[in-house]
Amino acid sequence: MSDPDLSLHEAAELLGVHYMTAYRYVRLGLLPATKSGGSWQVARADLDAFRAAGDGGGGAGGSSKGADNAGEAVGRRRAPWADRLESRLVAGDGRGAWGVIEAALAAGAEIDEVYLDIISPAMRSIGARWEAGELDVSVEHRATGIAFRLLGRLGPRFVRRGRTRGVIVLGTPRGEHHSLPVAMVADLLRGDGWEVSDLGADLPTESFVVAVQATESLVAVGVSVTSTDNLEAAAELIAALRLVLANDVLIVVGGHAVADADHAVALGADSWASSARDFVAQMNTGADRHRTA
Repeated sequence: MSDPDLSLHEAAELLGVHYMTAYRYVRLGLLPATKSGGSWQVARADLDAFRAAGDGGGGAGGSSKGADNAGEAVGRRRAPWADRLESRLVAGDGRGAWGVIEAALAAGAEIDEVYLDIISPAMRSIGARWEAGELDVSVEHRATGIAFRLLGRLGPRFVRRGRTRGVIVLGTPRGEHHSLPVAMVADLLRGDGWEVSDLGADLPTESFVVAVQATESLVAVGVSVTSTDNLEAAAELIAALRLVLANDVLIVVGGHAVADADHAVALGADSWASSARDFVAQMNTGADRHRTA
């Protein structure tokens, strides 16, 4: 029989720290906790793991000041930020999620690393847990909402002044409701000097084509497909784009539903992006060559 959960006050006493110090550990994602009936609960196993890792410092009988210094040292070293963010997202803790991001930035993480190595893997894990039946879809939707708010606060940091390298249009086919990957890639591209037209999710094929035709200095079109149910719509969209795009405009497809490069070509695309990082790299190294070929 497993030990009962501890209140945050009890966890703080066992750690030998002030309650607010333990609360800060929770908000930074250092100490896993769940909210029940308006109060934080900590599993004894999580508390033991936290102490064994040395994240709290001090131990029983240790001082709050010593624990605070240890906590600051933890923030300075490389840490499992994605796991910590995931725990806050699953708990629906928007303030704590932002606290994890701030701590990662203070520890030296670059803004693109926050997107690629913290937010993205956290959301992928939550999606996988939903698919496995571990999480209710309401939890996944709530986490996505929080993630969008994080992007809203981080996005302006990617804006660059001066001339752009060209325009890239991003979007999803009709029926595809996952727009977070598109929004993340859009910010990453803007940080590298591209102008981006983000068409969002679930756009009718005709409207996608109209938007592309109205775009000047177009270099590439990115199509994101998360659900396999939308692969047929993606092929339809790419075929429609082929009818109106110049030969020097790349069509790149990616997302969870696209298995590999052969699959992307079968859908009609020029290229497959295996990840957000890969898509940005292709734009930065390959778009210019494609345009001048």
